[in-house]
Amino acid sequence: MRIAVFASGNGSNFTAIADAIRGEELKGATLALLFSDNAAAFVLERAKDAGVPTLQLSPQKFPSKAAFEAALLNELAEHSIELIVLAGYMRIVGPTLLAAFPNRIINLHPSLLPSFPGKSGIADAFHYGVKVTGITIHYVDSGIDTGPIIAQEVVRIESEDTLESLEAKIHQLEHRVYPAVIAEIIHKGDHQS
Repeated sequence: MRIAVFASGNGSNFTAIADAIRGEELKGATLALLFSDNAAAFVLERAKDAGVPTLQLSPQKFPSKAAFEAALLNELAEHSIELIVLAGYMRIVGPTLLAAFPNRIINLHPSLLPSFPGKSGIADAFHYGVKVTGITIHYVDSGIDTGPIIAQEVVRIESEDTLESLEAKIHQLEHRVYPAVIAEIIHKGDHQS
């Protein structure tokens, strides 16, 4: 299955996915494209180093979200993309992309949804004082972190944890679980159709 990873920042989950494909833990997947909406994102360097084709489009250069997503769809078609994997992509997916990839866009969120949706899930959970948080992998719909849940894994917040140590535990879990769940989706051919 031909995958496009969408990322806006550092790209550690991109690297975990690329490594899983190279190491054959993620059989049947081809990492066909890395897309970033941020020209300064370090993930673009990671993709080049991994030999993965990259695409960068700035939404601000388009007259509307629909125009931006239409241009993106043309590029995805050029690369024959079958599954979109969001990995630190900090933009809400719009109706143009959702219609073209129904139940074929997945996201990784650093909390146990429906708790702590949005861009600061780790910090929100930590500052709220919960004792358990984790990660959620879900299908993307028109809401913010509201799509059907595919998998969740738990992380305990210990009394000695700092925000930084919690972030490290969450990222370590993400890097292990996200490739495994992608492999399961590919193996099942499960796009919730």
